[in-house]
Amino acid sequence: MPGLDRAAGRPLHVQVADALRAQIRDHRLPPGSALDSEVALQERFGVARSVVRQALSTLVAEGLVERSRGRGSIVAPARQHHRLVQRASGLYAQMAAEGLAVTTEVLSLTEEPAAAQDRWLGGDRVLRLERLRRVDGRPLARIRTALPLPRCAGLTAEELTDASLHEVLTRRFGARPTGGRRQVRAVAADTDLARELETRPGAPLLLLEGQTQDQDGRPLELFATWHRAEDIAFDVDLEAEPPSLPSPPVSSPPDRDGLRAAAEQAQHLADRLRELADRAG
Repeated sequence: MPGLDRAAGRPLHVQVADALRAQIRDHRLPPGSALDSEVALQERFGVARSVVRQALSTLVAEGLVERSRGRGSIVAPARQHHRLVQRASGLYAQMAAEGLAVTTEVLSLTEEPAAAQDRWLGGDRVLRLERLRRVDGRPLARIRTALPLPRCAGLTAEELTDASLHEVLTRRFGARPTGGRRQVRAVAADTDLARELETRPGAPLLLLEGQTQDQDGRPLELFATWHRAEDIAFDVDLEAEPPSLPSPPVSSPPDRDGLRAAAEQAQHLADRLRELADRAG
């Protein structure tokens, strides 16, 4: 473990907390694992015991570490968030509805020529929006969105910071997201994504891609969202297809083939995530 920089202006307890936080973030200290004792941490970092206690108190306040008598300090169990991928409502609305503290950082907002994948939006230029979303202070999702121009001209980074894009589009332009298509894939984090999501290069991510239409069926957005795989689960509500008209005299059986296909797709995704995790580890 790298030593502390005693010549730096940052307090020693902050540096100790940073070092332990990094081990927790990249799973060198996995959820539920025990941290070394205060005495052992004191010796490892070469600091006073009060410095170690201050660092641990910081991690406890952040929800990364739990402390109790008889067990010492352990890494807090990971809390897994759930997202309903078949709903038009975005991540912000779903997480906020659970009472979670959701923040959104706008990384960039630029007008650009439409790329080949943007042609579905129907114009020659798009508004490209790059965002980082945190839940309870922890990076959860990196979002890339293309919006049609000139329809969405005039949006600013200020109004999109710590806000739901869908709510802003509804309020500003009367464009209410109502439907679209979604696709989920397991991918490995590249260097940039790993840095932004505070994970390690090669770590498994869940990539949700899709297109959204408004209440009039007009193209509204194209998006790609990379999620930390260990922090989120995608939920899908399955229903049997309604019987075709006229209705048969007996009720139609459930669409077992569709349910089976969905289960196989979920299993394939889980296998892919395990493969990426093993490769990254």
